[in-house]
Amino acid sequence: MSRRYNIYPPTESKAGRIGAAIGRFLSSTLVFLVVLAGVYMLFTLFDTRSQYRQRQRNNTLRNELAAIELRYDTVQQVLNNVIERDNNVFRILFESEPYDFAESATDIEMESRKRLSKLSEKELARELDTRIKRFENDQKHLSSLCNRISAASDSIGTKTNNIPAIQPVINTELTLLTAPYGMLIHPFYKSLASHQGVDYTVPTGSRVFATADGKVKEVKTRKTTSGRYIIIDHGSGYETQYSHLSRIDVKKGQKVRRGDIIGLTGNSGLSLSPHLHYEVRFNGMRVDPIHYFFMELTPHEYQRMIKISQSGMQSFD
Repeated sequence: MSRRYNIYPPTESKAGRIGAAIGRFLSSTLVFLVVLAGVYMLFTLFDTRSQYRQRQRNNTLRNELAAIELRYDTVQQVLNNVIERDNNVFRILFESEPYDFAESATDIEMESRKRLSKLSEKELARELDTRIKRFENDQKHLSSLCNRISAASDSIGTKTNNIPAIQPVINTELTLLTAPYGMLIHPFYKSLASHQGVDYTVPTGSRVFATADGKVKEVKTRKTTSGRYIIIDHGSGYETQYSHLSRIDVKKGQKVRRGDIIGLTGNSGLSLSPHLHYEVRFNGMRVDPIHYFFMELTPHEYQRMIKISQSGMQSFD
């Protein structure tokens, strides 16, 4: 008899089954990643309507900002040129470096930077446009002032030496000015009165200097409320007066130059204590002398002098 043989499929090993499962998992993962990459590329390459509008708006804003920055740079350059012209005229007219109060504005600048840092790009663009318009107006105003100053400088010519430009006493430490120009308490009447000059508290016999070239217009040696005083006519509308002197060393009609000793300080006239009362007049009007010390004060010293003058409350005459 012939034998019968039953044929069965080979039994899979455990390792084979695990390998097949891993292969199926990797295949599924690969398909998923390919589909995900396709979806990502689809949404990346093709904008939606809202995305397209937003992109166009951003491009428009970016172009507008570039145009505004270009305008700002142009206006800033023009403004810098005007400022430099103004400074040059100042140097020629007053023989001194122009004032710079940037140091005193540091706190304000810091506050401004903090405020600007909180603004959005759109708000910054509006802020920049507003400032550009302001700069343009300032530039026109400064150009007008510069032209006026240039004309005044041309008309004065070499007469800049006739403009009061130094202090009438030696005050290198800036400690002698004790009463400013303005409304102060009168030392004798104890009421507010217009003090139309500045007072220097100095010992009797201190030297008094002419603050600009000129001719002695008036000399008073008799008793007056201003005591012994000198008035110098500097021309171009400028006059200076030196009051409460103890001695006068010039005569009426005598020519003097800036820095000449014209007398000694004292306590003559209606005076609370030894001091010098100094006045500057321009076209008959008394003006604040503190703005006429520019030849010997640095910008920092000028600011300090302003602060000192603002602290005075009582005059000495």
